[in-house]
Amino acid sequence: MNTSSVTLAAVAIAVIAAASAAHADTPKHDKCFGVALAGKNDCKAGAGTSCAGTSTMNYQGNAWKYVAAGTCLKMGGTLTEHVGHAKPMRQG
Repeated sequence: MNTSSVTLAAVAIAVIAAASAAHADTPKHDKCFGVALAGKNDCKAGAGTSCAGTSTMNYQGNAWKYVAAGTCLKMGGTLTEHVGHAKPMRQG
């Protein structure tokens, strides 16, 4: 292999690595608050709880569930913790 071939291969590897890194930064899921059923949250369910599966009521505003990126608000959830446990109203 000559020097120009090695240089070309190195550039190709760098381009592929950069493209892969950029794609890896794109979230595939969002934490959606207020959509999980009791005991079915993925994490965070308020003071005194440990994590996944600890929500005590349906649609608890401080418990979240992972959902496909970009779908939380359509489901009626929020991207931030909130007070209450009203049933989410689907949007659009």
